[in-house]
Amino acid sequence: MLRVFSIVAVVLALLVSAWIWLALTFSYSEGERAGYVQKLSKKGWLCKTWEGELALVTMPGTVGEKFFFSVPDDAVAHKINQSLGKRVTLTYQEHIGVPTTCFAETRHFVRDVRVIEDPAPISPPRQPAAVQPSTVPPPPKQ
Repeated sequence: MLRVFSIVAVVLALLVSAWIWLALTFSYSEGERAGYVQKLSKKGWLCKTWEGELALVTMPGTVGEKFFFSVPDDAVAHKINQSLGKRVTLTYQEHIGVPTTCFAETRHFVRDVRVIEDPAPISPPRQPAAVQPSTVPPPPKQ
């Protein structure tokens, strides 16, 4: 009986390990999101993970949207902290089925960050030169 229980426990542990490996190795989708990082913090009681939110750039007058993400790499988290307050593009992978929040609280794992340089300010249109009064005397009357 003990032998059967041991075999079942080992098989169960292998299945769970395989599930975790598959969920963390293969991504469901990949993409980029642009906006301003509002928050990035290391959270958790036992498993500390980097969790953040990105305010997506929207049209003026519309309701803002937030993109919640996790950062598994400390070097990427450091780069994001260096770019706070600047417009950035986050490159992410979406992992579905991660079985616990010990790896991340969200499905979106940020792999890279790139600061977007603001375009040069648009200069106002040039005003035509003011017409100077003529210094040429008027023609003589006849």
